[in-house]
Amino acid sequence: MRRKYNPYLLPAWLRTIRAIANQLIIPFTIFQGIRTLLLPTTFDVILLMIFVLIAVAFHIEFI
Repeated sequence: MRRKYNPYLLPAWLRTIRAIANQLIIPFTIFQGIRTLLLPTTFDVILLMIFVLIAVAFHIEFI
């Protein structure tokens, strides 16, 4: 059984990094999406997919 996730059990520095990442992931994803539309390369598509997965994980509070 998986324990219930409690973000307050994390160290303060890790909570700060999560909060900063949560604020910055959407602008990075939008920028990467525009860049992928203009000059699509394999690296850009993979990076966009990673950013989208991280944004979804933050949205559903998985990480």
